[in-house]
Amino acid sequence: MSSLSEDLQKTKSDIRQFRDITARVLNYIPDVLNEETEYHDYQICSSNIAGTRKSIRPFRNDLFIRNANLFNDKYDSFEEILNRLKNEERKFNEGEYHLVDSVVYTIQQAMGIGLDLMVQANSARKHVGNRFEELIRTLFISLEISMKKVVLSIPYETDEGNKYYRCETDVIISPFENVKSDATSINPNEIVVSLKTTTKDRMPKIFIDKVLMERFVGHSVRVVGISQNDIQRKEDTDEIKISYTFVSNLFMVYTRFLAQLEGYYYLDIPSKALQRPFNQYIFPFSKFILSDVWKMLNP
Repeated sequence: MSSLSEDLQKTKSDIRQFRDITARVLNYIPDVLNEETEYHDYQICSSNIAGTRKSIRPFRNDLFIRNANLFNDKYDSFEEILNRLKNEERKFNEGEYHLVDSVVYTIQQAMGIGLDLMVQANSARKHVGNRFEELIRTLFISLEISMKKVVLSIPYETDEGNKYYRCETDVIISPFENVKSDATSINPNEIVVSLKTTTKDRMPKIFIDKVLMERFVGHSVRVVGISQNDIQRKEDTDEIKISYTFVSNLFMVYTRFLAQLEGYYYLDIPSKALQRPFNQYIFPFSKFILSDVWKMLNP
């Protein structure tokens, strides 16, 4: 078996690979986390061993499952929900919605925590983003939703002749057996899914890419955004806090005056997004996977 550090940096192609490594991280962290404080709804922890201090990303208390045995039990229930979805069941209770958010959040957050502890910071950030994209893609695979990464090749004129801008999509999902979108077109029945661990410094690209794609293909393009969260650790001189990075006014300006997305979904939804008018456009991830994606793919 690979070391935990090596496994965290490996590409994942199956949802059960995420289950297994999450359980390994949850079994590992009690042995190394020895500094802990609570701030609002989040737990802020560090490892301080032999003079080496490593801080991990804050995790939300009501979503993160800290016990590996409890996680495995909840994952089994989560897998049952995936099977029910494949059998076209669409009615779920409030507890099942929370279970989906909690299990998926725990998986992604465990990836980040493990990488924070074991991998150099710049490399860790890259791997966290890669694991997030892979996690969402493996969920689509588990639900038998057709998908493909598509790169639009958009021509523009220069003095040296035509050149091409590569407009990359994170993934396109489709109601068809095979994705019909390609380098020159986006099928109007398909959905472009933008995957960003956080919208910090990345929000403009989501909206601008939608406008660009629509201008290029000549029709409306449906775009959905999915993020992990918009929070980060903040250390003041007096105490350790949480900094909230969701730029709510920018989101609404882009939504009203630039482009409106089909929806934006968070594993850990910003508290601001629960208020009007944000709650008309921003939702928990469970709403996407249990309800909205099926309506979008079968309008």
